[in-house]
Amino acid sequence: MPAHRDLVRSLPDLGYTDLWSAETAGADAFTPLALAAEWAPRLRLGTSIVPVFTRGPAVIAMSAAAIAELAPGRFTLGIGSSSPTIVEGWNGGVFHKPYQRVRDTLAFLRAAFTGAKVSADYDTFSISRFRLERPPATPPRVMVGALKQGMLKLAANHADGAITNWLAPSDVATVRSAVNDDTELVARIFVCPTADKDAARALGRLLISSYLTVPVYAAFHEWLGRGELLKPMQDAWASGDRAAANAAIPDSLIDELIVHGHPDACRERVASYVDAGVAVPVMSVLPTGGDPVEVVRALAPGR
Repeated sequence: MPAHRDLVRSLPDLGYTDLWSAETAGADAFTPLALAAEWAPRLRLGTSIVPVFTRGPAVIAMSAAAIAELAPGRFTLGIGSSSPTIVEGWNGGVFHKPYQRVRDTLAFLRAAFTGAKVSADYDTFSISRFRLERPPATPPRVMVGALKQGMLKLAANHADGAITNWLAPSDVATVRSAVNDDTELVARIFVCPTADKDAARALGRLLISSYLTVPVYAAFHEWLGRGELLKPMQDAWASGDRAAANAAIPDSLIDELIVHGHPDACRERVASYVDAGVAVPVMSVLPTGGDPVEVVRALAPGR
Protein backbone atom coordinates (compact mmCIF):
# COMPACT_ATOMS: atom_id res chain seq x y z
CA MET A 1 0.00 0.00 0.00
CA PRO A 2 2.78 2.54 0.68
CA ALA A 3 3.91 2.04 -2.94
CA HIS A 4 0.72 3.76 -4.10
CA ARG A 5 1.86 7.12 -2.74
CA ASP A 6 3.51 8.59 -5.84
CA LEU A 7 0.75 7.34 -8.12
CA VAL A 8 -2.03 8.73 -5.93
CA ARG A 9 -0.27 12.07 -5.71
CA SER A 10 -0.12 12.23 -9.50
CA LEU A 11 -3.79 11.43 -10.14
CA PRO A 12 -5.20 15.01 -10.09
CA ASP A 13 -2.59 16.18 -12.59
CA LEU A 14 -3.50 13.23 -14.82
CA GLY A 15 -7.11 14.44 -14.87
CA TYR A 16 -8.62 12.09 -12.31
CA THR A 17 -11.12 13.63 -9.90
CA ASP A 18 -12.06 10.76 -7.58
CA LEU A 19 -10.55 7.80 -5.77
CA TRP A 20 -12.94 5.09 -4.59
CA SER A 21 -12.07 2.11 -2.43
CA ALA A 22 -13.75 -1.27 -2.07
CA GLU A 23 -13.38 -4.25 0.21
CA THR A 24 -13.75 -7.97 -0.28
CA ALA A 25 -10.83 -9.95 1.14
CA GLY A 26 -7.95 -7.51 0.69
CA ALA A 27 -7.57 -4.04 2.16
CA ASP A 28 -10.52 -2.64 4.08
CA ALA A 29 -12.38 0.28 2.53
CA PHE A 30 -11.22 2.98 4.97
CA THR A 31 -7.45 2.59 5.44
CA PRO A 32 -6.44 3.35 1.81
CA LEU A 33 -8.56 6.51 1.92
CA ALA A 34 -6.85 7.68 5.10
CA LEU A 35 -3.57 7.56 3.21
CA ALA A 36 -5.04 9.12 0.08
CA ALA A 37 -6.52 11.97 2.10
CA GLU A 38 -2.97 13.07 2.92
CA TRP A 39 -1.34 12.14 -0.37
CA ALA A 40 -3.81 13.86 -2.70
CA PRO A 41 -5.84 16.59 -0.96
CA ARG A 42 -7.62 17.54 -4.22
CA LEU A 43 -9.27 14.16 -4.81
CA ARG A 44 -12.80 13.29 -3.83
CA LEU A 45 -12.73 10.05 -1.83
CA GLY A 46 -15.41 7.40 -1.58
CA THR A 47 -16.15 3.86 -0.43
CA SER A 48 -17.81 1.51 -2.87
CA ILE A 49 -18.96 -0.09 -0.66
CA VAL A 50 -18.81 -0.62 3.11
CA PRO A 51 -21.04 -3.60 4.02
CA VAL A 52 -23.64 -2.84 6.66
CA PHE A 53 -23.56 -6.36 8.13
CA THR A 54 -19.83 -6.78 8.81
CA ARG A 55 -19.48 -3.82 11.20
CA GLY A 56 -21.77 -2.47 13.87
CA PRO A 57 -23.54 0.77 12.95
CA ALA A 58 -21.49 2.76 15.47
CA VAL A 59 -18.21 1.41 14.10
CA ILE A 60 -19.22 2.46 10.58
CA ALA A 61 -20.04 5.93 11.94
CA MET A 62 -16.69 6.22 13.74
CA SER A 63 -14.64 5.06 10.73
CA ALA A 64 -16.51 7.39 8.39
CA ALA A 65 -16.15 10.32 10.78
CA ALA A 66 -12.40 9.78 10.89
CA ILE A 67 -12.05 9.93 7.10
CA ALA A 68 -14.40 12.92 6.97
CA GLU A 69 -12.12 14.70 9.44
CA LEU A 70 -9.07 13.90 7.29
CA ALA A 71 -10.81 14.98 4.07
CA PRO A 72 -13.44 17.56 5.02
CA GLY A 73 -16.01 18.01 2.29
CA ARG A 74 -14.30 15.44 0.08
CA PHE A 75 -15.50 12.11 1.48
CA THR A 76 -18.53 10.08 0.43
CA LEU A 77 -19.51 7.02 2.43
CA GLY A 78 -20.98 4.33 0.23
CA ILE A 79 -22.81 1.60 2.15
CA GLY A 80 -24.51 -1.55 0.92
CA SER A 81 -25.68 -5.01 1.81
CA SER A 82 -22.75 -6.98 0.31
CA SER A 83 -23.44 -10.71 -0.18
CA PRO A 84 -24.13 -13.87 1.88
CA THR A 85 -20.65 -15.19 1.02
CA ILE A 86 -18.91 -12.17 2.55
CA VAL A 87 -21.33 -11.62 5.42
CA GLU A 88 -21.94 -15.21 6.50
CA GLY A 89 -19.18 -17.29 4.96
CA TRP A 90 -16.30 -14.95 5.71
CA ASN A 91 -17.50 -12.91 8.69
CA GLY A 92 -19.79 -15.26 10.61
CA GLY A 93 -22.70 -12.84 10.39
CA VAL A 94 -26.32 -13.27 9.35
CA PHE A 95 -27.46 -11.94 5.97
CA HIS A 96 -31.08 -11.13 6.76
CA LYS A 97 -33.37 -8.37 5.49
CA PRO A 98 -30.67 -6.58 3.48
CA TYR A 99 -32.92 -3.75 2.29
CA GLN A 100 -34.12 -3.01 5.82
CA ARG A 101 -30.58 -3.18 7.24
CA VAL A 102 -29.26 -0.71 4.69
CA ARG A 103 -32.25 1.59 5.26
CA ASP A 104 -31.80 1.46 9.05
CA THR A 105 -28.04 2.01 8.87
CA LEU A 106 -28.58 5.02 6.63
CA ALA A 107 -31.07 6.53 9.08
CA PHE A 108 -28.75 5.90 12.03
CA LEU A 109 -25.74 7.44 10.27
CA ARG A 110 -27.67 10.58 9.42
CA ALA A 111 -28.49 11.03 13.10
CA ALA A 112 -25.04 10.07 14.38
CA PHE A 113 -23.14 12.46 12.12
CA THR A 114 -24.94 15.41 13.71
CA GLY A 115 -23.23 14.65 17.02
CA ALA A 116 -26.55 14.01 18.75
CA LYS A 117 -26.99 11.18 21.21
CA VAL A 118 -28.83 8.40 19.40
CA SER A 119 -31.22 6.01 21.13
CA ALA A 120 -33.58 4.32 18.73
CA ASP A 121 -35.19 1.01 17.88
CA TYR A 122 -34.84 0.32 14.18
CA ASP A 123 -36.32 -2.71 12.45
CA THR A 124 -33.00 -4.58 12.28
CA PHE A 125 -31.07 -3.26 15.31
CA SER A 126 -31.41 -1.02 18.35
CA ILE A 127 -29.07 1.75 19.47
CA SER A 128 -28.83 2.92 23.06
CA ARG A 129 -27.23 6.25 23.97
CA PHE A 130 -24.54 6.39 21.27
CA ARG A 131 -22.85 9.69 20.55
CA LEU A 132 -19.89 10.31 18.27
CA GLU A 133 -17.13 11.88 20.35
CA ARG A 134 -15.69 13.50 17.22
CA PRO A 135 -18.58 14.32 14.89
CA PRO A 136 -17.22 15.59 11.57
CA ALA A 137 -17.50 19.31 10.99
CA THR A 138 -18.60 18.46 7.46
CA PRO A 139 -20.64 15.25 7.58
CA PRO A 140 -19.86 12.84 4.76
CA ARG A 141 -22.34 12.37 1.97
CA VAL A 142 -23.88 8.89 2.22
CA MET A 143 -24.66 6.85 -0.87
CA VAL A 144 -26.31 3.46 -1.18
CA GLY A 145 -25.03 0.53 -3.20
CA ALA A 146 -28.04 -0.32 -5.34
CA LEU A 147 -28.94 -2.66 -8.17
CA LYS A 148 -32.70 -3.19 -8.43
CA GLN A 149 -35.66 -0.86 -7.93
CA GLY A 150 -35.98 -1.09 -4.14
CA MET A 151 -32.44 -0.06 -3.26
CA LEU A 152 -32.33 2.43 -6.12
CA LYS A 153 -35.43 4.19 -4.81
CA LEU A 154 -33.99 4.17 -1.27
CA ALA A 155 -30.84 5.79 -2.64
CA ALA A 156 -32.82 8.35 -4.62
CA ASN A 157 -35.24 9.30 -1.86
CA HIS A 158 -33.15 9.09 1.30
CA ALA A 159 -29.44 9.04 0.40
CA ASP A 160 -27.09 11.31 -1.51
CA GLY A 161 -26.87 9.03 -4.51
CA ALA A 162 -26.66 5.47 -5.78
CA ILE A 163 -23.67 3.27 -6.50
CA THR A 164 -24.18 0.52 -9.04
CA ASN A 165 -22.06 -2.19 -10.59
CA TRP A 166 -21.86 -4.71 -13.43
CA LEU A 167 -23.77 -2.91 -16.13
CA ALA A 168 -23.30 -1.93 -19.75
CA PRO A 169 -23.84 1.59 -21.09
CA SER A 170 -27.11 0.34 -22.60
CA ASP A 171 -28.31 -0.58 -19.08
CA VAL A 172 -27.89 2.90 -17.62
CA ALA A 173 -31.27 4.10 -18.85
CA THR A 174 -33.02 1.23 -17.04
CA VAL A 175 -31.19 2.01 -13.81
CA ARG A 176 -31.87 5.73 -14.24
CA SER A 177 -35.59 5.02 -14.63
CA ALA A 178 -35.71 3.91 -10.98
CA VAL A 179 -34.14 7.06 -9.53
CA ASN A 180 -34.75 10.79 -9.64
CA ASP A 181 -33.33 12.89 -12.45
CA ASP A 182 -31.00 14.65 -10.02
CA THR A 183 -29.77 11.49 -8.27
CA GLU A 184 -26.00 11.20 -8.52
CA LEU A 185 -25.23 7.80 -10.05
CA VAL A 186 -21.83 6.23 -9.47
CA ALA A 187 -20.96 3.14 -11.50
CA ARG A 188 -18.09 0.74 -11.01
CA ILE A 189 -16.76 -0.25 -14.43
CA PHE A 190 -14.34 -3.10 -15.08
CA VAL A 191 -11.60 -1.96 -17.46
CA CYS A 192 -8.99 -4.22 -19.04
CA PRO A 193 -6.77 -2.07 -21.28
CA THR A 194 -5.17 -4.63 -23.56
CA ALA A 195 -5.20 -5.30 -27.28
CA ASP A 196 -5.21 -9.05 -26.51
CA LYS A 197 -8.92 -9.65 -26.99
CA ASP A 198 -8.69 -13.34 -26.08
CA ALA A 199 -6.92 -12.61 -22.78
CA ALA A 200 -9.44 -9.91 -21.88
CA ARG A 201 -12.36 -12.21 -22.66
CA ALA A 202 -10.84 -15.09 -20.69
CA LEU A 203 -10.53 -12.85 -17.64
CA GLY A 204 -14.01 -11.48 -18.25
CA ARG A 205 -15.45 -15.01 -18.28
CA LEU A 206 -13.95 -15.75 -14.89
CA LEU A 207 -15.35 -12.55 -13.41
CA ILE A 208 -18.81 -12.90 -14.95
CA SER A 209 -19.23 -16.51 -13.80
CA SER A 210 -18.07 -15.57 -10.30
CA TYR A 211 -20.30 -12.51 -9.94
CA LEU A 212 -23.43 -13.06 -12.02
CA THR A 213 -24.14 -16.39 -10.33
CA VAL A 214 -24.52 -14.57 -7.00
CA PRO A 215 -28.30 -14.26 -6.40
CA VAL A 216 -28.38 -10.46 -6.10
CA TYR A 217 -26.47 -9.99 -9.38
CA ALA A 218 -28.48 -12.72 -11.10
CA ALA A 219 -31.67 -10.90 -10.10
CA PHE A 220 -30.22 -7.58 -11.30
CA HIS A 221 -29.51 -8.98 -14.75
CA GLU A 222 -32.88 -10.69 -14.85
CA TRP A 223 -34.36 -7.20 -14.37
CA LEU A 224 -32.06 -5.84 -17.08
CA GLY A 225 -33.39 -8.48 -19.47
CA ARG A 226 -30.50 -10.98 -19.53
CA GLY A 227 -32.20 -13.81 -17.65
CA GLU A 228 -32.40 -16.25 -20.57
CA LEU A 229 -28.94 -15.34 -21.80
CA LEU A 230 -27.37 -16.09 -18.42
CA LYS A 231 -29.40 -19.19 -17.57
CA PRO A 232 -27.05 -21.77 -19.19
CA MET A 233 -24.10 -20.32 -17.29
CA GLN A 234 -26.00 -20.23 -14.01
CA ASP A 235 -27.31 -23.78 -14.42
CA ALA A 236 -23.82 -25.11 -15.12
CA TRP A 237 -22.42 -23.20 -12.14
CA ALA A 238 -25.15 -24.56 -9.86
CA SER A 239 -24.31 -28.12 -10.95
CA GLY A 240 -20.66 -27.58 -10.06
CA ASP A 241 -19.35 -27.53 -13.64
CA ARG A 242 -17.26 -24.37 -13.65
CA ALA A 243 -15.73 -25.05 -17.08
CA ALA A 244 -19.15 -25.40 -18.67
CA ALA A 245 -20.32 -22.24 -16.93
CA ASN A 246 -17.46 -20.24 -18.40
CA ALA A 247 -17.97 -21.78 -21.83
CA ALA A 248 -21.64 -20.78 -21.77
CA ILE A 249 -20.81 -17.06 -21.62
CA PRO A 250 -20.97 -15.52 -25.10
CA ASP A 251 -18.25 -13.14 -26.24
CA SER A 252 -20.89 -10.49 -26.89
CA LEU A 253 -21.83 -10.39 -23.20
CA ILE A 254 -18.21 -9.99 -22.13
CA ASP A 255 -17.79 -7.16 -24.62
CA GLU A 256 -20.87 -5.46 -23.14
CA LEU A 257 -19.84 -5.71 -19.49
CA ILE A 258 -16.03 -5.53 -19.61
CA VAL A 259 -14.32 -2.52 -21.16
CA HIS A 260 -11.28 -3.76 -23.06
CA GLY A 261 -9.01 -2.80 -25.92
CA HIS A 262 -6.43 -0.05 -26.46
CA PRO A 263 -6.46 2.58 -23.68
CA ASP A 264 -7.86 5.17 -26.10
CA ALA A 265 -10.77 2.85 -26.93
CA CYS A 266 -11.29 2.16 -23.24
CA ARG A 267 -11.53 5.87 -22.45
CA GLU A 268 -14.14 6.28 -25.18
CA ARG A 269 -16.14 3.34 -23.85
CA VAL A 270 -16.03 4.71 -20.30
CA ALA A 271 -17.18 8.08 -21.64
CA SER A 272 -20.21 6.35 -23.16
CA TYR A 273 -21.38 5.49 -19.63
CA VAL A 274 -21.30 9.20 -18.80
CA ASP A 275 -23.17 10.02 -22.00
CA ALA A 276 -25.82 7.48 -20.90
CA GLY A 277 -26.32 9.09 -17.48
CA VAL A 278 -23.57 7.95 -15.10
CA ALA A 279 -22.22 10.89 -13.10
CA VAL A 280 -19.07 9.21 -11.79
CA PRO A 281 -17.54 6.29 -13.73
CA VAL A 282 -15.23 4.46 -11.32
CA MET A 283 -12.73 2.39 -13.25
CA SER A 284 -11.78 -0.90 -11.64
CA VAL A 285 -8.63 -1.75 -13.57
CA LEU A 286 -8.11 -5.44 -14.29
CA PRO A 287 -4.62 -6.96 -14.58
CA THR A 288 -3.14 -7.00 -18.06
CA GLY A 289 0.35 -8.26 -17.27
CA GLY A 290 1.76 -4.77 -17.68
CA ASP A 291 2.89 -2.23 -15.12
CA PRO A 292 -0.32 -1.17 -13.31
CA VAL A 293 1.04 2.34 -12.76
CA GLU A 294 1.56 2.79 -16.49
CA VAL A 295 -1.92 1.37 -17.12
CA VAL A 296 -3.49 3.99 -14.85
CA ARG A 297 -1.52 6.71 -16.60
CA ALA A 298 -2.53 5.42 -20.03
CA LEU A 299 -6.21 5.51 -19.05
CA ALA A 300 -6.01 9.03 -17.61
CA PRO A 301 -8.82 11.40 -18.63
CA GLY A 302 -6.27 14.12 -19.32
CA ARG A 303 -4.55 12.19 -22.10
